[in-house]
Amino acid sequence: MVALLEVNGLRAFYGQTQALYDVAFALEQGGITTLLGANGAGKTTTLRAICNMVRTEGRVAFDGQPITGRATESIVRLGVAHVPEGRGTFTTLTVEENLRIAAYTRGRSAEVKRDLDQVFEYFPRLRERIQQQAGTLSGGEQQMLAVSRALMLRPRLMLLDEPSFGLAPLIVQEIFRILRRINEESKVSMLLVEQNAALALDLADHAYVLETGRVVMAGPSSVVKNDENIRKSYLGY
Repeated sequence: MVALLEVNGLRAFYGQTQALYDVAFALEQGGITTLLGANGAGKTTTLRAICNMVRTEGRVAFDGQPITGRATESIVRLGVAHVPEGRGTFTTLTVEENLRIAAYTRGRSAEVKRDLDQVFEYFPRLRERIQQQAGTLSGGEQQMLAVSRALMLRPRLMLLDEPSFGLAPLIVQEIFRILRRINEESKVSMLLVEQNAALALDLADHAYVLETGRVVMAGPSSVVKNDENIRKSYLGY
């Protein structure tokens, strides 16, 4: 398989504090890769570094093209959509307004309408709440809206930061089922940061484990899932 995203020697800094140390990994076209690790391991920072939202060194390439140092909006235009932890929706705007803002640079109303219809097929609950203010949605609905906003960018790669955070188990299962469907039907590759390691390993085909800003283990999800140290540290058995 061809690598859609390649990260080599990635270092990231918050002021003078270094958060990532020579992180390296690749994500295949059409694949789902998960980053695992304890709080503070550098998972969120890795997503932010890919989008050039923190000071970075090293090499990040998207579809063979170096993107290190490019403006965040330029990286988005290449087809990289970031779904941040905390969802990041415009709480005073309606569901429809949130979705249309995500597509405002595209200008082709017919295409935007088709994409809206596709989003509502994935998340029919949002169609029911199309004129509702985003801030009045439930936590699960807000997460659905955050994913949908990213889809309106027509991404080739989605960076998902803790999509299960703060949600009831049944809602989490529903969202992860839809993420798999989006990957399979719309061919959107995904880089997933997720505290629920068992859930992430079930969804992803490849996994990397971070500790204090370094990759300490990597492999197919099925292999990582069966590693005794991973089971004890992250899966609880």
